[in-house]
Amino acid sequence: MRRALARWLSRTPPPAVLASGYLALVVLGAFLLLLPPMTRQPITLMDALFTSTSAVTVTGLAVIDTELVLTFWGQLVVAVLIQMGGLGLMTFAVLVWSALGLPVGITQGTYLREDLNQTSYVRLTRLVWTIFRVVIVAEIAGAMLLCLSFMPNHGLAGGLWHAIFHSISAFNNAGFSTFSPGLTGYAIDPIVNTVIPALFIVGGIGYVVVADIWNRPFWRGWSLHTRLMMIGTAVLILVGVGLTAALEWTNPRTLGQYDSWGARMTVAWFQGVTTRTAGFNSTDISGLHDSTSLLYMALMIIGGGPTSTAGGLKVTTVVVMVLATAAFLRRRTEIWAFGRSIALGDVLKAMALISIASAVIFTAVFLMALSHDGEFIDIAFEVSSAFGTTGLSRGYTAELTDFGRIVIMTVMFLGRVGPLTLGFFLATRMMPRVRYPAGQVHLG
Repeated sequence: MRRALARWLSRTPPPAVLASGYLALVVLGAFLLLLPPMTRQPITLMDALFTSTSAVTVTGLAVIDTELVLTFWGQLVVAVLIQMGGLGLMTFAVLVWSALGLPVGITQGTYLREDLNQTSYVRLTRLVWTIFRVVIVAEIAGAMLLCLSFMPNHGLAGGLWHAIFHSISAFNNAGFSTFSPGLTGYAIDPIVNTVIPALFIVGGIGYVVVADIWNRPFWRGWSLHTRLMMIGTAVLILVGVGLTAALEWTNPRTLGQYDSWGARMTVAWFQGVTTRTAGFNSTDISGLHDSTSLLYMALMIIGGGPTSTAGGLKVTTVVVMVLATAAFLRRRTEIWAFGRSIALGDVLKAMALISIASAVIFTAVFLMALSHDGEFIDIAFEVSSAFGTTGLSRGYTAELTDFGRIVIMTVMFLGRVGPLTLGFFLATRMMPRVRYPAGQVHLG
């Protein structure tokens, strides 16, 4: 058995091994959720699989009520699945190996490199321990601060658990909540509107960026990746918050229900920043205007940063394509930013990611529209949320058939694990044996 497993591991590409690991975690999580102590009422196998997939892929779409259906033990299982899915299986494995004093071999290093989306083996173990320290500090600090808001309403034990669960969910950009209406009851709470966004922004920009900011001098010491991530994140936050306020200011179902300017801006802030990948809601998502829903679909698909707990295309992918477009319009043959050039291979990788993402989203929307009745924007919103592993919904998740759930689960899984497989094939360079003469293709 051990020899067969070792032979399979040696012959299987690392991303396929990782994808198999995540799939096994989904199955294990579903099995645990089916146990009687986990739920207050019986749930189906499809309910358990969907919930487990949503937790492992840190999405947050739910077909059962986390507060009313799951017991404390069921919620604990979901929290553990979120933590393992957000940080990555290999991160946990390396932490265990290191704690036991075992060396990280070449095979484990290969899997870890793919899981963390790195191109080099250098300082991988150090990066893992950096991740561990960031997670511990952020989640403990977040839980302690959230206790100030949750304990007065839910008591000592209940408030502490709600704080821990939301801290884990927020840092890992999962969007799961132990409150049935989400965070709408804390829509203008200053602590919740500060701590929750801080957690998912830090978790979503990526551990490499956090390490750069912590260890290197401001700006000049930052790498090109960190600079692009920080600028791209700032722009997307301004766009998300600004357009949310502008489009929803008088909508009585969202911002318009609040009388004061400050309350409306608070809700616009929270909903504008959570959209890209965190998936919490402090207002009624089904009450959004169609224009705002379309904006949110774009933000969800873009997602967060590489080597982070976020999903989506990633901010740097979009930034590289914007820079490539700008270079083309200016008739430049080289793409650069902040005095550093961007390799053609990175541009081709960004193009491939965007093309494949477009194909996945289009196919999923087509299958959903083919098999489900309903508003097209609700279907497209659900698929975009699944691909970006965001978790926001216009109330359509409960309407899904078993086929629809399978489609959404597949999109969630591809949105979380798919880029690993793509990155492996793009990183495997093959020198062409034959070179062909150049031909002309008319474009545009």
